[in-house]
Formats: sequence, C-alpha cells, structure tokens
Amino acid sequence: MKLQSLRRTALGTLAAASLVIGGAVSGHAADSPQPGAAAEPVLRDLAAAKGIYYGTAVTASKLNGTYGAVVGEQFDSITPGNEMKWESVEPTRGSYNWSGADAVVDYAEAHGQKVRGHTLVWHSQLPGWVSNGSWTADSLRTVMNDHIAAEAGRYKGRIDHWDVVNEPFNEDGTRRQSVFQTAIGDSYIADALRAARAADPTAKLYVNDYNVEGINAKSTALYNLVKSLKEQGVPIDGVGLQAHLILGQVPSTLQANIQRFADLGVDVAITELDIRMTVPPTSAQLTQQKAEYKAVTNACLAVARCEGVTVWGFTDSDSWIPDVFEGYGAATPYDENFQPKPAYYGIAEALGWSDGGTNPTGACAVTYTVQNQWNSGFTAQVTVKNTSTAAVNGWKLAWSWPAGQRVTQAWNATVTQSGTAVTAADAGYNAAIAPGATATFGFNGSWSGGNTAPTAFALNGTTCTA
Repeated sequence: MKLQSLRRTALGTLAAASLVIGGAVSGHAADSPQPGAAAEPVLRDLAAAKGIYYGTAVTASKLNGTYGAVVGEQFDSITPGNEMKWESVEPTRGSYNWSGADAVVDYAEAHGQKVRGHTLVWHSQLPGWVSNGSWTADSLRTVMNDHIAAEAGRYKGRIDHWDVVNEPFNEDGTRRQSVFQTAIGDSYIADALRAARAADPTAKLYVNDYNVEGINAKSTALYNLVKSLKEQGVPIDGVGLQAHLILGQVPSTLQANIQRFADLGVDVAITELDIRMTVPPTSAQLTQQKAEYKAVTNACLAVARCEGVTVWGFTDSDSWIPDVFEGYGAATPYDENFQPKPAYYGIAEALGWSDGGTNPTGACAVTYTVQNQWNSGFTAQVTVKNTSTAAVNGWKLAWSWPAGQRVTQAWNATVTQSGTAVTAADAGYNAAIAPGATATFGFNGSWSGGNTAPTAFALNGTTCTA
C-alpha cells in the first residue's frame, strides 16, 4: 500500500522549500512551486517505478514534525539506526527493551514502508555481559541463538531484510576477532543465519559489511564466504554493501562487484550510503557529490538483483559523520535544515526524474577570459549568463583550477579558495540575474608552471555550459 494521499498531506509543500532556479537549488523558501516549475521528485515513487526501494536510516525519537514528514514522503524503506542493536534491545540477559524498535516498525507500517532489521550479530554496540563474558563455543552459541530467536521472532513477518551478521571481516579479508569469532569460530555466521531463518522464515537474510563496495581483498573474502555458505545450503539471501564513501573515491568496480555477488544467486543492497567531504562544502564539492550519488544509484539499477539503496540518514542534522571523522560532514542528500541538496536531485535523476526542461542541467553559460598575463600573474574576467526561464536570485559560481592557480584580488564578486576549489559569490548589488541576462566579475591571480583555464563551472550547484 503506497498511501499516496497520506504522504502528500503529511508533507504538503515542504519539498518545494528549495526552489529550482536556473537549474540550481537557491535555498530560498516558498509555499508552493513557482509557475512553470516542475513538481519536486518523490524518491520512493521513482524507485518503485524502477523496481527497487530507496530507504533511509532513522532515529526513532525524531520520527515526527518535519523529520518524520520527509521520511514518510520520500522513502519506502527505513532502517533503525540504533534501536535494534543488541545493547539497545537486550541490555541485560533475558531482559528486553523494545520501545525504540517498536516505534520504527510501527511508523513504517503506518507509512507503507519496508523495514531493514539492523542488526542481530555485530562485534560493536554489544552489552557488556556479552562482550566481557567468559564463553565456551556452546554457551555463546546458545546466547546468540536465543537473542536472534527473541528479536527476529518478535518482528516475524514484519521485517523485509535482516542484517543478520554485520562486519565479520578485517580490511585484509581475514576474520574479525569478535567475541563470536574467538569463542565459536568460523561457524558462527552459519549458525546465526540458520537461527534467523528459524525465527522468521519470510525475512531475507543478509551479511553486511563496509569497504566492500569495490573489488578488493575484503570484498573477495565476503564473496568467498557467500559462495561457501551457498554450497553448504546455509540460508543466505543477500549481501549488504554499506557504502560509507568519501567524495572522489567511489570505486570504479562498484557495478562489477554488485554483479559478481548477484551471479552467486543472492540479492545485493546498498545499505548505508553516505558520501562525506571536508566542511564547509563548496559548490563544486556539492556538484561532485550529486554526480556520485547518481553514480551509486545507477550502479544498483544496472544489476537486476540489486534490491535497493538506503542512505545512512537523509539529513546532515542526523548524520554520524561529524562525530567520527573530524573536519568531515555534509554526507547526506539533505542539509541540516531539511532542504534538498544537489545530491537529492542526482538520486532523482538516476531514478528517471526530469524537471520537464524548465531548469535543465546547463541552464547557465560561463565565459572565462584571461585579459592579461605576465610571468607570475594574470587578470581574468568571468561572465555568467542565465539561460533558463527563471530568475536567479543570489548566486555562487564554483570551479577548480587545473594548474594550481590562486586568486589574489577580486571585484564584483566575493571570491574564496580552498586548495584548488574556488567559489565566487555575488556582491549583493548583482545578485539577481534575469532570464537571458548576465553577471560579470573579474580577479587577479597568480600562477606557476601553467595557466590553463578551468573546464567546468557550477552555478548554485548545477553544471553550466563553459
């Protein structure tokens, strides 16, 4: 059940709060789309039309207000970020707290969504009585199986996929020496999968790990595990590729890796996608992030047995990245104020969305001219033309230097630079660019070894014709 009308009523016009102007997200709020503008994309509907799901990890306590409305509107699968982990549901042996997990499952059912259960057996976020216990193989196997029976049994028939075993490998492909590995040995994974099948015969059972998105030693170890489990008749239905990625480092072998797992006869899912970058992000970084979210989504779409994609939190306000990776963030498709970022539109485009041509990619054109050059410096002029049918109200133009140049002085724009990434923002008096009109600014710069012109520009996050 899609619950279309319920979702539309719950969110109203929230998704239109970031106007698409000149092919870019302006960041200005509005109560409704502007005349002639296309409707904002709904990811869950686009994904369903392509035969996959698009999901997000959630925090149960936040499933209300704007946060809850976006989750219900945009996603057709949700994963509890922490509420189903062992320390949350069984803090002491045989004593359970289901409140958070129940809230997530109840919300999903009320909004016509699938649930990815996460996770039954993991080396991390274990209660102390498990991680610090003195176990024999038999005693820990009993505890593990009892826990799986209790949790998977409670939600029998209500969970679409279970991450039964999470992160069993080290980076070099050897087995992680978790309490389960050291006490039970290699067989703990098969034991856990069998216990999960007994507890919930209809849920699809996955092994999930990170840094296994491309073809490497760790993903090959996972591949060999799945192959062995299949040969033994152990119930395993799928492989989860977490995809906690870094901007500029999406593996080139992602699609091929998905395909080789599919060729083993199992499903594949992208389970925890985020793409982190240094913060604060530049427009050029956000443009690249859009392309990379689109690329990951396309890789899934290209393989018939890729079931879907889950982002690990849809908003930067609910992302784990800043707390773990100092200096990094902005990893999700929405900003901290629940406004869609270019990445959101990249996902939508991969899923087949088009804005109807009112704001196409390339709805701006940039002319870059070096007016004067000497042995260590140069003067350049940049003209930005709005080639769309809507006015641009406030602009930032981003590019990267191909030869390490640096801006030393600018006029008619405020220019900032971080490494090779440059952003020029309007000077206030030239913030508005009417359809067909231009804005021009200039700067002095320094160079050494070469002064090659930039080849790509982005206006408010959208690629321009150069």
